[in-house]
Amino acid sequence: MTKILICDDEKDIVRALEIYLKAEGYELCKAYDGEQALEILHAEPDIRLVLIDIMMPKMDGIEALTEIRKISNVPVIFLTAKSEDTDKILGLNLGADDYITKPFLPAELTARVRSSLRRYTMLGSISEEKDVYTIGSINLNDPAKEVRVDGDIVNLTRTEYEILKLLIREPGKVFAPNEIYAKVWGDDPYGTENTVAVHIRRLREKIEIDPAKPRYLKVVWGRGYKIEGGSR
Repeated sequence: MTKILICDDEKDIVRALEIYLKAEGYELCKAYDGEQALEILHAEPDIRLVLIDIMMPKMDGIEALTEIRKISNVPVIFLTAKSEDTDKILGLNLGADDYITKPFLPAELTARVRSSLRRYTMLGSISEEKDVYTIGSINLNDPAKEVRVDGDIVNLTRTEYEILKLLIREPGKVFAPNEIYAKVWGDDPYGTENTVAVHIRRLREKIEIDPAKPRYLKVVWGRGYKIEGGSR
């Protein structure tokens, strides 16, 4: 049974999440602040996804995410209020995979959870494909789930890896933001261009020498994103 950690200082929210996710067959661990979440993650290494609120006492979600990323690439979905747009962007930049705005619909919650778990499972599974992609100084070895730039290993989150893999498999092809979201997140109805843009920016910071003047990962204004061979 897939184990999920939910963390929110509002007990009513935790109870609601527990009801929705148990109905989907997930096993739940519960925490009420960031410190408790980290303690549980250390004690329960088989946790496969974290749902965590941003605004909490003791240690908030942003601080907790920073610590989580030091020890794990487990998918993290933020629970946010509508007024926390700046924190959403910060969280995505720090390595969150997605966010859900409160109040949320059960269908949206379960769709985002399934999507994140699907990416996590696919990326963690053994692949029989022999796909290795190289463009310029970027090398993506899919069987090894490894990305190198100029021979050095680059540490990508699962979402960043899937975006890069999508683009590098078809160099020169322009992918619209909603197409990227549909293929990588797997649940098009709840995707946003902003979420994709933040992950693209983060990916550029890891694979480009000068992210402000990218050689590989290009924006095609009004259409979307593509990867190309690195000519200046």
